[in-house]
Amino acid sequence: MKRSEINGAIRGAKALFEEYKISLPPFTQWTPEEWKQKGAEVAEIRDNMLGWDITDFGSGNFDECGLLLITLRNGNQKQPQHYPKPYAEKLMVVQESQITPMHFHWHKMEDIINRGGGNLMIKLYNSTEDENLADTPVTVSIDGVKHTLAAGLVVRLEPGQSITLTPGLYHRFWGEEGKGTVLVAEVSMCNDDAADNRFYDEVGRFPAIEEDEAPLHLLCNEY
Repeated sequence: MKRSEINGAIRGAKALFEEYKISLPPFTQWTPEEWKQKGAEVAEIRDNMLGWDITDFGSGNFDECGLLLITLRNGNQKQPQHYPKPYAEKLMVVQESQITPMHFHWHKMEDIINRGGGNLMIKLYNSTEDENLADTPVTVSIDGVKHTLAAGLVVRLEPGQSITLTPGLYHRFWGEEGKGTVLVAEVSMCNDDAADNRFYDEVGRFPAIEEDEAPLHLLCNEY
């Protein structure tokens, strides 16, 4: 991805958060120059990869296959003695028809919440023992109501709705075409992008960046 594209995505997200009157924590506003002045006091932010996370999953086309996330809080399963939080929280911005590829988590359970804007579309499959897509019915909780769905069914989450995704449950999501950008929240167990993502197809989790302009903010994998 070009740095200019990343900066543009950040500016667009900030405008969306302002529209919805969502205030972000101070560390999301630090400039690269301010980061150079930070020391051990911000170890929790660095070690748990809090902050901006923007990826095109190696697609080369962020608008078609990509995601903007901000991790606001997170524990650390590898360092529980230092970071004992058993939970994480994220905000995500999902554009119309912008796909996050099919994946599941081995350990993390998460609630995906449509906080406003358009509709979030989520395609679901159980995983098999050898981590393929199963053709078995999928049982999920949508806002506390149990649903049993056919394999590969697409669930539409309208603003205010949420779904609980359990470990091993494959999911791919995007914003419904014609309905606008979706503001999504995630409340989950600890997040570990290095060891707890199983993508069905091989993807790049963090982008290679072409530095065509100065960064507005550093991404969480750049501290």
